[in-house]
Amino acid sequence: MTDALTRLLSERDWLLADGATGTTLFNMGLQSGDAPELWNVEKTENITKLYEGAVNAGSDIFLTNSFGGNASRLKLHDAQSRVHELNKAAAEIGREVADKSGRTVIVAGSVGPTGDIMEPTGTLSFADAVEMFHEQAEGLKAGGADVLWIETISAPEEYRAAAEGARLAGMAWAGTMSFDTAGRTMMGITSSQLAQLVEKIENPPVAYGANCGVGSSDLLRTVLGFSAQGTDRPIIAKGNAGIPKYHDGHIHYDGTPELMADYACMARDAGATIIGGCCGTTPDHLRAMREALETRPRGERPTLEAITEKLGGFSSPSDGTDDKGPTRDRSSSRRRRT
Repeated sequence: MTDALTRLLSERDWLLADGATGTTLFNMGLQSGDAPELWNVEKTENITKLYEGAVNAGSDIFLTNSFGGNASRLKLHDAQSRVHELNKAAAEIGREVADKSGRTVIVAGSVGPTGDIMEPTGTLSFADAVEMFHEQAEGLKAGGADVLWIETISAPEEYRAAAEGARLAGMAWAGTMSFDTAGRTMMGITSSQLAQLVEKIENPPVAYGANCGVGSSDLLRTVLGFSAQGTDRPIIAKGNAGIPKYHDGHIHYDGTPELMADYACMARDAGATIIGGCCGTTPDHLRAMREALETRPRGERPTLEAITEKLGGFSSPSDGTDDKGPTRDRSSSRRRRT
């Protein structure tokens, strides 16, 4: 049976994904260091508002509040025994919101990295990673998620482990990495390497791409790297709303709705099919992105010069595919979508 995301992709030229989870939840009172996943059972009304914000702004896909919902990350909050419960609740709330929308909206079960480094660099074995991802996937499946959305991964081994967890759960999946170190992930992967990796996985993703990273300009350069590989697989672009700025004790992203509207159309023209936002992206940004995608005609594939003119400069001179810059960082990423 064809999954819901594949069916919707067959009907549409582009799909609008959602924006940031953390930005919205922090504005609702979530404190830094707290586990957002606990709100799936403790403050369900806030998670409903989170999802409704994206849907009401025009998103065709929204991610569940389960980014850190694996046993390793929940252990930091003494909640490792609640993986199934918290992920199921995240998806159940999403299912209800989607079903009430009156249109086809995809509930994507968010699956973030384990937070551990895999062997041989670290101590996490492939089998243990698969077990964690599988456990989380089963919870999201039980709650009614349409697909799994594996995101912000930096290591190919972890990407493969998440894919295997999805296979064991019998769920279709989409998967993104975050390219934030001179055009590479923190573990040294380039856009071209990810494009090649997804075609070698036994159960490849419905769609793949990039999320988070440094800024919208860098992310679009990465999307161009995917497109250059000539794959027919749908590409995901989920960039941050500008660059974070520290102001009055809080982190704010400087990307305006107008900038994100330009980004959305340039992402489409660069080859992305699923377009959304990551850190700092609010419903106001999403509404502007939706309107731009609906009203602006397609253009030519943007050049690097056109991207910098519209969205600002790149954070590094290289996108990593020219063998310049760092190759493999042994540190661990514990990034959360904000």
